[in-house]
Amino acid sequence: MVQLRNSRITGTGMYVPPKVVTNFDLEKMMDTTDEWIRQRSGVVERRQVEPGQGPSDLAFEAAKLALADAELSSEDLDLIIFSTLSPDYFFPGSGVFLQDMLGEKTVPAIDLRCQCSGFLFGLNVAQSMVATGQYNNILLVGAEVHSSAIEYATRGRDVSVLFGDGAGAVVVQGTDDSERGIIEVELHTQGEFRDLLKMEFPSMRQRPFVTTKNVEDGAIYPRMDGRHVFKHAARRMPEVVGSVLGKAQLSPDDVDLFVFHQANLRINEMVMKRLGQPMEKSFNNIDRYGNCSAASIPMCLAEARAAGRINDGDLVCMASFGAGYTWAGALLRW
Repeated sequence: MVQLRNSRITGTGMYVPPKVVTNFDLEKMMDTTDEWIRQRSGVVERRQVEPGQGPSDLAFEAAKLALADAELSSEDLDLIIFSTLSPDYFFPGSGVFLQDMLGEKTVPAIDLRCQCSGFLFGLNVAQSMVATGQYNNILLVGAEVHSSAIEYATRGRDVSVLFGDGAGAVVVQGTDDSERGIIEVELHTQGEFRDLLKMEFPSMRQRPFVTTKNVEDGAIYPRMDGRHVFKHAARRMPEVVGSVLGKAQLSPDDVDLFVFHQANLRINEMVMKRLGQPMEKSFNNIDRYGNCSAASIPMCLAEARAAGRINDGDLVCMASFGAGYTWAGALLRW
């Protein structure tokens, strides 16, 4: 029988571009108000890249911090996992950009397209790779540049007011410490709802893969049924939290900190209410960065650690929900 090895997060890092876009800035671009955005989402400001920057540029900065935190160099890496819905190129994936930036000639790089659940899907992949002994030092990154592909106009405001640019990274390593590490990761997908949160074009389902009509209709921008997404996220996230805790024979009361995907502060408030937990037991930064999709959770982890909200021995529970629909939960002992 193969002895599976435990894995743990040993380093965290995050990076956001310096340019700040406030709700008041958006008021000048579309029919919206700071009060409207705050009340419905909790977002106050978000970060935006300059033209020419891609997610790999942000990922590189976050990765350097995570590696330093883990006391590793890029030469120690066995694998890079890059989660994003906004790649630098249509292909190849952003993982190869990051691998080259880190100066590692042949270290394998994998891209994951699991949208806002991309980090937790990637954590499951990393955990599995370590458990089987295939790799020991894995860099897991979530990075997004949304600002280049959302519509800053009244027609696109339901999406554009929510999203920001940023990157978060963690180092996942094998450990012989049975008291610490990743305890559970659970993944789900419900593809029947794929059209309720999507960016459909360019699309290989049509020829040419993008048309003038796609552009004129705004079909090249993300579209979302916000009410449906809110309803299902507020249901699925507490479900998956309950499931991962149940497998570990623990309850929400045992958790030291909840870290959820930063899609909407109102969703996270609802999830905490359904778990019977005070908001003080969660960490949120959506007010400053907006929704950074696959980068949201690792950005929160890095900031929570820097703020002293996560310490050795703490039980941390994470959950996400995103396009696909995809959702996931994870539990770890720091």
